[in-house]
Amino acid sequence: MKANKVGGMTVMIVEQIKVGFMDVFCYLVACSRTREALFIDPAGNEKDLVNFITQENLALKYIVNTHGHADHTCGNKKVKELTGARIVMHEIDDQVFSTPEAHTMAREWGFELSPRADETVKDGDVIVVGDVALQVIHTPGHSPDHICLHEPHEAWLFCGDAY
Repeated sequence: MKANKVGGMTVMIVEQIKVGFMDVFCYLVACSRTREALFIDPAGNEKDLVNFITQENLALKYIVNTHGHADHTCGNKKVKELTGARIVMHEIDDQVFSTPEAHTMAREWGFELSPRADETVKDGDVIVVGDVALQVIHTPGHSPDHICLHEPHEAWLFCGDAY
């Protein structure tokens, strides 16, 4: 795991994990002090992801999706069931990708459907796990309301499929 220092103290833990048959990058972001964590785009290998956080003694607080496409959200249901973490996505993505058309497309590709978001975010909101704060940046393009997550102290930007 990669740990980053802020003001000489290790605060943020980051792990990049390739998951699913489409090789999506899932990111684990955690606070080294509180051991609170979140997954960004857990799109497969759900049991392995949960085993990893269990071994690292982390408490998963959130499942955050950069956008609602099924190749980024297909692990939400299983990870939520195994951990109780809350699903977070942009307010419009949750509406757009919960439509019958989106569900049909996901099923055709063989993806597990995601439950609706427990919490929605918009540009400028902040998602906090322990001492780590990630600012939501609205970056439409790949999807109507794609988001990136920015951590300013170490200049991390988690960008999903932004291009």
